Amino acid sequence: MEKTTIYKIKAQEILDSRGNPTIRCHIILDSGDIGVASIPSGASTGTHEALELRDGDQKRFLGKGVLKALSNIKEIITPKIIGKDALSQEEIDSTMIRLDGTPAKSRLGANAILSVSMATAQAAANASGKPLYDYLGKKDRYLLPVPQINILNGGSHADNNVDIQEFMIVPAGCPSFSEAIRTSAEVFHQLKKILKGKGYNTSVGDEGGFAPNLRSNTEAIEVILESIQKAGYQPARDVFLALDAAASEFYRNGKYVFHKSDGSEKTSEQIIDFYKDLVNAYPIISIEDGCAEDDWEGWALMTQELGKKIQIVGDDIFVTNLERFQKGIQQGIGNSILIKLNQIGTLSETIQVIDNAHKNDYTTVISHRSGETSDTFIADLSVALDAGQVKTGSLCRSERVEKYNRLLEIEEELADRGKYAGTDALKKYITRF
Repeated sequence: MEKTTIYKIKAQEILDSRGNPTIRCHIILDSGDIGVASIPSGASTGTHEALELRDGDQKRFLGKGVLKALSNIKEIITPKIIGKDALSQEEIDSTMIRLDGTPAKSRLGANAILSVSMATAQAAANASGKPLYDYLGKKDRYLLPVPQINILNGGSHADNNVDIQEFMIVPAGCPSFSEAIRTSAEVFHQLKKILKGKGYNTSVGDEGGFAPNLRSNTEAIEVILESIQKAGYQPARDVFLALDAAASEFYRNGKYVFHKSDGSEKTSEQIIDFYKDLVNAYPIISIEDGCAEDDWEGWALMTQELGKKIQIVGDDIFVTNLERFQKGIQQGIGNSILIKLNQIGTLSETIQVIDNAHKNDYTTVISHRSGETSDTFIADLSVALDAGQVKTGSLCRSERVEKYNRLLEIEEELADRGKYAGTDALKKYITRF
């Protein structure tokens, strides 16, 4: 234990990819090994997420500073964590959960707690002489995840007239992760050429996807399909489509309002009919957050109507929270869960939710946030736990590409110990094509 004993904890305020403050934490062990973690931040956040503690001082970073969270690490967390064994992840995480004592980690801040949790795991991996995925996974063989690559942005991720937040390509038909990235990069560059040719703006949104003003939500799908074909690939064989509607963002007084595009209002039944039309017309294999976070009846209906055809991913409704997720399982809601570490606030709780998903035949998608850092923890996590899918943004902006580059490294390191999840990750939904 001596070598892996936590000797020192340092934390500082840094900037995320949107220029807002966040936390970077260093865990230093007696061995001299160091673990570093930087915490992301979401834009379209679920109201049931663990609390990201901000200072609220308008004179500093427009109220978004994290000095209170840093103080909590120094004054409250550090005295209880110093001297503990970094290999004892669950004990360290449960200690911080008890110190906080609130359901949403609102006393210390989920950002403070998570920074220590992630940095502890990284320090332990370094001390063990193993890459993070192997330290966490402890397996002989691993799956490389299928990426959901956001190449066109709308909703709260872009200042345009598109209501659906993310239009993604899913290169499940490729033979390896590296080929999936090459294919996707070629599609991304073709999309830029096509948008330029149509006179559209090719500036990018928060997650690196293009953010043009389009005539409709469906035009976004059509230009992506055109770009897949122009790149020399076949939709519904090599590359599939996925959507993140982020429906909570356009849910108003019990109705789904396309306020950015045509102003139309839809009931839960009507928005599901809208998705059904899209699924029947296009090679869509996954829809995330098709209904609002508390529209449990809408979610149940969507699962009933589309659950055998496509992956139905719960993000805002589940918020990586075991209690909410178990309620969803009991009510037959969704068939997949999005996993975001900072929605729940510790690595141990995140792993517990992923294990629970796999036991209940739910697929899992490890996800970034729209406000990101260069931290690549989620890349290793997706491999360690055989998540099968990962979502980390577009193929530009270094904070997004860093995760893909880390996965390319892991694929090379694993060699014949690794296999690309490919069509197996989504075979239930791919067989209909």
